[in-house]
Amino acid sequence: MTAQLPLALRWPRRQRFEHFHAGPHNAAALAAIEALSTQPGAPWVYLHGPLGSGRSHLLLAAAQAAAEAGRRVQYLPLATLADRAAALRGVAGSEWLALDDLEAIAGQREAEHALFDLYNQTRAEGGALLFASAAGPADSGIALPDLRSRLGACTQFVLRPLDDDERRRVLKRSAADRGIGLDEPVLDWLFNRYARDLGALLDLLDRLDRASLAARRRITVPFLRGFLREGSDR
Repeated sequence: MTAQLPLALRWPRRQRFEHFHAGPHNAAALAAIEALSTQPGAPWVYLHGPLGSGRSHLLLAAAQAAAEAGRRVQYLPLATLADRAAALRGVAGSEWLALDDLEAIAGQREAEHALFDLYNQTRAEGGALLFASAAGPADSGIALPDLRSRLGACTQFVLRPLDDDERRRVLKRSAADRGIGLDEPVLDWLFNRYARDLGALLDLLDRLDRASLAARRRITVPFLRGFLREGSDR
């Protein structure tokens, strides 16, 4: 990815800062990452937390913000790459880097050394690095001691997923912003029978909004049940 491509073709629409719901625990992490995106010289950040805590969302949002600020940006989802060492060496010289799923290189000697070199080069050139992983540096499984030490020198934040009550409030507020009323029985049905990942719920809300407008019907439990059944039959 290069910053010269049109943003609309490169970045997921919902993965922006304004769509990240920090809840009561993640506001400090959000503020630090926003600063790293737009302020030269801001401290490098290492995020870690469980699946569903918003790690990738924040990295993509930060990459978009940095690109819009005119910086040369690279986002590297390491878990999806076959040759991680080559990918890490290939982004050397970038001005601003977001490295996702850092645990994917744990124990891979060539990839760990490539990241060590990338870290040192980026630091020397005055660039910026943002990391995300399932675990903190000490528990990441990274075997190279000097790399663990450098990662540990970053500003670290533990991301915590929103609980069910917080996710319900976000979903209800997002629906209200669209003029949709979600009754408590609808929310109960969704949270008992559908994925509780907030991103999946908000994507479902997008589809429900279009379907209810087309059918000129309110979103009720029968409507929701029929909509999801039709989707599974396609």
